[in-house]
Amino acid sequence: MEKFRSALDMVTALKPDLPVFAARPHAAGRAARWFINNFPGEIAYAYKANSSVFLLGALYGAGITQFDVASVAELEDAATIPGVRLHFMHPVKARHAIRKAYFDYDIKCFALDSEDELQKIVEETDGAKNLELFVRISVPAKNSRVPLEHKFGISGQKAQRLLVKTRQVADELGITFHVGSQTTTPDAFAMAFEEAKSLIVKAGVVVDAIDVGGGFPSRYNDSIPSRLSDFIDVIKTSMDKMPVTEHCRLICEPGRALVAEAESLIVKVDLRKDNSLYINDGAYGALFDAAHLDFSFPVKLIRADLDPGEALVPFEFWGPTCDSIDHMKGPFMLPASIKEGDYIEIGNLGAYARAMSTRFNGYGEYKDVILQDDPMYTVYSADVTPIALNA
Repeated sequence: MEKFRSALDMVTALKPDLPVFAARPHAAGRAARWFINNFPGEIAYAYKANSSVFLLGALYGAGITQFDVASVAELEDAATIPGVRLHFMHPVKARHAIRKAYFDYDIKCFALDSEDELQKIVEETDGAKNLELFVRISVPAKNSRVPLEHKFGISGQKAQRLLVKTRQVADELGITFHVGSQTTTPDAFAMAFEEAKSLIVKAGVVVDAIDVGGGFPSRYNDSIPSRLSDFIDVIKTSMDKMPVTEHCRLICEPGRALVAEAESLIVKVDLRKDNSLYINDGAYGALFDAAHLDFSFPVKLIRADLDPGEALVPFEFWGPTCDSIDHMKGPFMLPASIKEGDYIEIGNLGAYARAMSTRFNGYGEYKDVILQDDPMYTVYSADVTPIALNA
């Protein structure tokens, strides 16, 4: 794997025609160490966010040895990492997946949000007595970029009944929730804990573990979240008020927050039409979130003779496919002189970009390199509001 000090050094040396995934494993390691040092419980990386071996190696090397998987393919891949503990936290699983996870990979930890799913787990594990079962409850999404409460989660009397029934068959009973992806304020976690607290009291069950899921934010042009330390403070305070035993486990499943800063995409401009830039990756590739969720990623022109005083103007991007929805409206602020043949670094898209890329229209091939400089934005620079480093 080729390493370069910066994107400029890489472009100067390689002049790539393919889009380039530029990994910064040191940024993933820094994020992992921050969570290990500050989160008052266990950390299980959400494998779906990015399964690049470069970033997984950095997380593992920093001390992350638990992983949240959502499919047989993910668990088979993650199981190759020595000494890991896997959590199968997708609330709806195929029967063969449950059976394979339990009998072939010794996975005992499963999430569920319905009585039918509970029955499937019991049947496919042959009535196992050593299960760690987490009931996924529905909690309101507040200030999250991608609300998740509509697809999964159970609430009200149905949740109370499911907690009781799960307690009867589980060796360990847990409650899990997800406040939504890219949640920018910590009060979302406070609200979720209150809902969990109410259900525990009404169901009258002993709970052995609380899994707060993911939702921890990263930094983007249009999204400046609260400090991560504020999220941790709210979680600590809320956990102290929960009607659980002192030995109750606390778990989180960060994905975005651990890897968003750890990868950039370097693209080449194939054509400029006024303020439209046609680039060699797009909505069917690593820029799904920019196209379909309107994420505004930080960008910079990669040019040795760049005038730092040149005015920035708004551009929109069009991807390389023949499809008209291959469009990222931005705005992406770049120097007015940008032209065909220039390279752009699109930063802080280590979460989900690589995982979402496809081979539509024959595109989707990338070159991989490692960069040794800092990402454009970081939320791990001391205990301050997230800042720009290289923007």
